[in-house]
Amino acid sequence: MGVTLVPKLPDGRIVLVLRRDCRKWSLPGGMVDWGEDIPTTIRRELKEETGLDLIRIGRLVGVYSSPHRDPRLHSISVLVEVEATGRLQPLDTAEVLQVKSFSQDDLPLGSLAHDHDRQLQDYLSHRTIIS
Repeated sequence: MGVTLVPKLPDGRIVLVLRRDCRKWSLPGGMVDWGEDIPTTIRRELKEETGLDLIRIGRLVGVYSSPHRDPRLHSISVLVEVEATGRLQPLDTAEVLQVKSFSQDDLPLGSLAHDHDRQLQDYLSHRTIIS
């Protein structure tokens, strides 16, 4: 099980990461480590992949469980909105090539990794999803 994050900066921009493995933009996130709760995973993955610090966990957008959502493995992911601040700089450069913030009008929708286009569209449409 993992978390996927929609990090919002104080100016409303959304932060995406450019993945090293597939060279596509995606929402940051990752697997819950053994013995770790979801809020801890959110803080850790946000920091590792974006360099940002968590201000507040926002709304639960959805739970995504399709066996086809991630080509690497069958994973269940919880999508959560978070408010974040700090300097954009990936700490985990083995997974992340670049971090960038986008206005809603400039998001690279249609070409995101995994099922992140659907997840981001659900978030932008203010839907709550269990799939």
